[in-house]
Amino acid sequence: MNKMNFKLNSLTVLGVTSLVAATFGLTMSAVQSQSVSTITVDGSSTVFPITEAAAEDFQKAQGGRVRVTVGVSGTGGGFKKFCRGETAISNASRPILQKEISDCKANGVRYVELPIAYDALTVVVNPQNTWAKSLTVAELKKIWEPGAQGKVSNWSQVRSGFPNAPLKLFGPGTNSGTFDYFTEAVVGKAKSSRGDFTASEDDNVLVQGISRDKNALGYFGYAYYAENSKRLKAVAVNGVSPSEATVKNGSYTPLSRPLFIYVSSKSIDKPEVKQFVKFYLQNAAKFSKEVRYVALPSSAYTTAQSHFNKKRFGSVFGGQEAVGLKIDELMRRDAKE
Repeated sequence: MNKMNFKLNSLTVLGVTSLVAATFGLTMSAVQSQSVSTITVDGSSTVFPITEAAAEDFQKAQGGRVRVTVGVSGTGGGFKKFCRGETAISNASRPILQKEISDCKANGVRYVELPIAYDALTVVVNPQNTWAKSLTVAELKKIWEPGAQGKVSNWSQVRSGFPNAPLKLFGPGTNSGTFDYFTEAVVGKAKSSRGDFTASEDDNVLVQGISRDKNALGYFGYAYYAENSKRLKAVAVNGVSPSEATVKNGSYTPLSRPLFIYVSSKSIDKPEVKQFVKFYLQNAAKFSKEVRYVALPSSAYTTAQSHFNKKRFGSVFGGQEAVGLKIDELMRRDAKE
């Protein structure tokens, strides 16, 4: 089809649509909104690859009748929008916290909490780094605690025997659930961190920064490391490397963590949202493995679907972080009614 024919055909379709609208007394926007439903998702960059995969396959299965938009504002940023009623689903790399619970309640937003996968939060360095093969949690705290700002700026200060080389740090921004989790697990208090590091809610920006600086160190979800394993090198923590096996056997602590989606009570009864959540949970194990996260046991997704169907609103975490929670512990906690 040449460009002119394409334009004419487009105008023909537009004309027919206009005629239908005029016949039934509808505006153009009303006709278009009836033909395509939109589901808005925002939040964690860590969870983004799983939800993006689910959204792409779901949209194909729906033949274009449903549009799923997936934003990346970080877990905290996503919950701000979610609790204002602006999104149907929120991606989260940590449980909803008490302040966010209060914000949602104030706006009449209830939610169903659905665990979808496990992540091995991964500490990474540049491939040219030959010395930091493993770091202890104590050494990571020494690097990242607030008191390190302006003081711990050289690798030689981290451990005796490390080279005299500038320490360049990269990490998630303060709206990130990964930032919250890491600081809680390593420093001992959520959001307690030095501020003199390159921060971004977009993990791809962190990947690029670390891959270009041989003295760099940073952290983010395992999927972003796995996708860029030729450009980055994972650091063992307390002698244990991040992997599916070490997450499943519980040895990669305290940096293994559950990942979630939260579904808003304001959207839960919409047919397209019901269909998408069902599709997501039915395929979550496949999508998680595809992007290199750790899938939950099949019974976990059955339980999640049951909670969604029954509209089991609220969080089993009571507004608190869940550091070092193993998969079997999550399942026992989530199974409680």
